[in-house]
Amino acid sequence: MTREDLIAAYSAANRHYHNLAHIQDCLDQLARVDALSGAERTILEAAIWWHDVVYDPTRSDNEELSAQLAEQNLGAEMREEVGRLIRLTRTHQVEAGDKLGTILISIDLSILAAEPARYDTYAAAIRKEFAHVPDAVYRAGRSDVLQRFAAKPVIFPDAVFAQALDWRARENLARELAVLSE
Repeated sequence: MTREDLIAAYSAANRHYHNLAHIQDCLDQLARVDALSGAERTILEAAIWWHDVVYDPTRSDNEELSAQLAEQNLGAEMREEVGRLIRLTRTHQVEAGDKLGTILISIDLSILAAEPARYDTYAAAIRKEFAHVPDAVYRAGRSDVLQRFAAKPVIFPDAVFAQALDWRARENLARELAVLSE
């Protein structure tokens, strides 16, 4: 799969949030991360590019399929680690001490701490991606997901991200939860 194939996948018509803008936002967040070796940065860049390459909101195995595709297309020196990192994005759960995992998950979740108007645009784009789900079912499911994030002692597993972003993410989650309960 070439870079053009990746771009085409992220440019599909059904991608309202999980698109090239999301990848660029993640790469921008990565650019702000200090204390990474060149190899670590390369692995994270690959994980960002591949983590949502397969995205079908009617399926529950997108991350696994994305990881498999990455593993089939990347060199031996990084395929296992990139695949592992992509699989973490399914649950956003990371073991303590997993440096690259905590950074990738924090980057992937960084939209939760966007400025309110941008967050609202993100929430609307997620709803569009799940247009096939009836409104009451969507509201219940989305509320469940947001409540699980809000219930965490810290939303972002990377300490630098947590310190900078946790408070705004909690405000956005609370605001969206209020709208979903209307």
